[in-house]
Amino acid sequence: MKHFTKGILIGLCLTFQVLFSQEGGGEIQLTSKDSLIARSWHVGLGYNFVDDSGDVFDELFAVGTQWNYLAYPSRINVGRYFKSGLGVEAIASYNKYKVGAYIDGEVNQEETDYYAIDSRLSYDIMKLFGRDSWFDPYVGVGLGYTKANNQPRATYNAVIGFRTWITEHWGLDFSSSGKWRIKKDAGTNHLQHAAGVIYRFGIERELSRKGEEKLAQIEALEQERQRKQDSLDAVQRAKEAEALAQKMAREKALAEKKAAEEAKWAAENERKQRIADEIEALGHAHFPLNSSYLTQEAKLILDGLSELMRKYPKLKIEVSAHTDSRGSSTYNKWLSQRRAKRTVDYLIGKGVDESRIRSGAYGEERLLNECDDHTHCSEDKHRINRRSEFVITDF
Repeated sequence: MKHFTKGILIGLCLTFQVLFSQEGGGEIQLTSKDSLIARSWHVGLGYNFVDDSGDVFDELFAVGTQWNYLAYPSRINVGRYFKSGLGVEAIASYNKYKVGAYIDGEVNQEETDYYAIDSRLSYDIMKLFGRDSWFDPYVGVGLGYTKANNQPRATYNAVIGFRTWITEHWGLDFSSSGKWRIKKDAGTNHLQHAAGVIYRFGIERELSRKGEEKLAQIEALEQERQRKQDSLDAVQRAKEAEALAQKMAREKALAEKKAAEEAKWAAENERKQRIADEIEALGHAHFPLNSSYLTQEAKLILDGLSELMRKYPKLKIEVSAHTDSRGSSTYNKWLSQRRAKRTVDYLIGKGVDESRIRSGAYGEERLLNECDDHTHCSEDKHRINRRSEFVITDF
């Protein structure tokens, strides 16, 4: 009993050391250590050892004379633990009282079977510390039915034990149970020890108290980080809004400038078109056949042109003179030069600056109709080609 108690105390001390060890510093974050198993199922298979000697404490570990056991696994258990730390479990075990073992104060004379079916309510002590550990002690109470030494009996049970978890799912299970008969004349009280492999499944995890505290800290830090981020975002949005407003202002100014330029350009084009229309409305200055002298009609047209030149002081023109197709091309070239000169001289005489006028002589090269050397035309048609034209070169 002393050795058994010492082992339990050593295990508990190791548990406390794991529970209260300090974690390293650094950024706060949740880890697997901040969660615990809230609910789980387990099933176990192992050995059971029955001590029905009646000599509970003095010869507790007298295995050779007082313990009864088999060479093969003879105990199975299944159970479930809940968030509260309470667990329910059903256990079935089989054993044999061997010949020569000490049974209820006497040496057993014949081999007899041992059967037990037990149910118990246990509590996981690690729940007191709010975390999981590889060393997992528990205590419990229960009821059972045992048939031992050919004596059936109902029992009150109490258990103390611990599990050592090798992995999250697999571990070893050690326990000792005291079994007291309910009726005094029905069999004897005895101890039953167990050791076996246990498998845990259907695991549901939740945050431990420490994990919940960490989570609260993380959420507070996240809220503060979000608050700062929101402030930065607000500043960034303000900057972006200001930049957008400046961009829109620039674009508006550019659009207004472009619109003004387009309006100016349209007005200028309209002005140019109006001048062109006015010059076109004057018509051509026509000449008599084989003559470079201006007729009265032609002079009236040139008077109108000189008025337009005064009206539009930046206007520059080209005077292009032409002939009809009759006569040689050389003669017609010379005649058109004479017509161009007389036209330009007349305009200069009307006060138009010479620098604003240039002239061109094209003879019969640019007829306005079909009246060439091979086509017979009336005099009126030939007259159309004997002309001075006015082309705007600069507005």
